Amino acid sequence: MNQPAISNFKQQRVWVIGASSGIGEACVRALFQKGARVALSSRRVDRLEAIAQGYPKEDHLILPVDVMREADVQDAYQKIEKEWGGVDLLLFVSGIYIPMRADTFNMANAQKTVDSNILGPMRAVATVLPAMLNRSSGHIAIVGSVAGYSGLPKALAYGPTKAAMINFCETLFYDLQPKGIGVHMISPGFVETEATAQNDFEMPALISATTAANEILDGIARGEFDIHFPKRFSGFLKFLRLLPYPIYFWILRKFVKI
Repeated sequence: MNQPAISNFKQQRVWVIGASSGIGEACVRALFQKGARVALSSRRVDRLEAIAQGYPKEDHLILPVDVMREADVQDAYQKIEKEWGGVDLLLFVSGIYIPMRADTFNMANAQKTVDSNILGPMRAVATVLPAMLNRSSGHIAIVGSVAGYSGLPKALAYGPTKAAMINFCETLFYDLQPKGIGVHMISPGFVETEATAQNDFEMPALISATTAANEILDGIARGEFDIHFPKRFSGFLKFLRLLPYPIYFWILRKFVKI
């Protein structure tokens, strides 16, 4: 599946939403090292300022955004347009994870998860897309999760939102690849972040946020659509998707001790 790549990030205008910690923060630091100009967005402005400290002021923008607020996303993008004239890469990393099983299902938390993890990236994409379509160039990268591949324990709301993002990215690719716009669907396994710190179970193939950031940027540099890692774990989950349900659930119950 051929699509545009970013072979050199130097002076590329990158908007990272969800930049204050974890994978987002690691991506920001890696992008600065590669010479990119980075617009950092999240709700925690103090964290964004601390991360950007030491980098040239002309190479970064601090833009507070709550992805559940349409006005925040629009206002931030207008500032990028005013300062830099647009965005070459939207890297959407923001998301929330609230562990839930059937006996702890909470509709308020489910609604919050859907608003953040599905409508959040949709708001961002809808904001940057008109200008990208206008100039027939640009990249959209959305960080989802391997939890979107199939039903997993403790992901009663989180998993469906990530499954929705897989479908969203697939449809975006179908529409945008012929128009010269790159789409990158990113599915990490377990990564050391504030979110996974909540987990009270063993996380196989756990990797650092820095390793995840390198996987993401390397995948974008190669023009990959389906960026998933670590392969020993994500590849196994992809295989499980292909199995008949009786075998899938048997394997899950036998090997997943949650």
